[in-house]
Amino acid sequence: MTTYDRTTQDMGNVISLDHVNITVADQQVATIFYIVGLGLTRDPYLTVGLENMWLNAGRQQFHVPTNAKAQVVRGEIGIVVPSLDELEDRLDGVKPRLSDTGFGFSREDGALAVTGPWGNRFRCVEPGENLDGARFGVPYVRFNVPKGAAVGIARFYGTVFGALTAVDEVDGQTAARVTAGNGQELIFKEDPAEDRGFDGHHIAVYLTDFSGPHNALESRGLVTEESNDHQYRFKNIVDLDTGDLLYELEHEVRSTHHPMFQRPLVNRDPSVTTRNYRRGADALNVG
Repeated sequence: MTTYDRTTQDMGNVISLDHVNITVADQQVATIFYIVGLGLTRDPYLTVGLENMWLNAGRQQFHVPTNAKAQVVRGEIGIVVPSLDELEDRLDGVKPRLSDTGFGFSREDGALAVTGPWGNRFRCVEPGENLDGARFGVPYVRFNVPKGAAVGIARFYGTVFGALTAVDEVDGQTAARVTAGNGQELIFKEDPAEDRGFDGHHIAVYLTDFSGPHNALESRGLVTEESNDHQYRFKNIVDLDTGDLLYELEHEVRSTHHPMFQRPLVNRDPSVTTRNYRRGADALNVG
């Protein structure tokens, strides 16, 4: 009889990293970068005005509301794309229109390292083990954290959230890995050179045990917003023994009863143009 390591299929209590929310200073520039360049799709149903965009990337999203001060994740966001060659062509095409911004990109180690107009960093790769083979999506967000914080961060997520965690090395630095969905993770890499303060960006995650983490956070005075019956927020990741702050990152925590849980997202095929259009080829099979 064949035997299997069943633990390889465990996910823990955090079952989905839903979106990353980062403000932008200009919606037109954001459109050029995120839609024309990266190939994401503007959500056709929600936030369709000029003050915000929801951008579909497979089964995940970026939310980019307008603010005079753009927010920058202290780290890197991973994106799986169908084709690096096609992505590179699109980025090369938008380069002249983004010349007055911080935009840039380079090919390295089987990936495209992309810097957005306001400094956010993305690492784009083709489908593989990342995101369980999906063709488009957000497999991870990596955050730069202070020296000595990774072990405490892993313990925080494991104890408070019931998340699967591990501590290992990323680029020679100690890092906490937190499973955040099917083929998704949050990575907290120690970086002694990181000196930027928290600017208010947030992530949204879904939990199966929704009330347990809330009770644990509330008992420590960490809940910052009681949004509604299926959502709350917190910001401070703390040492569970001392209460000392380890890292600031706002979390929008949702239950599986949230009306947007597993909401189907529209994804266009960014390789389709008016010149190569084939009937029925509008949508992208994200896998």
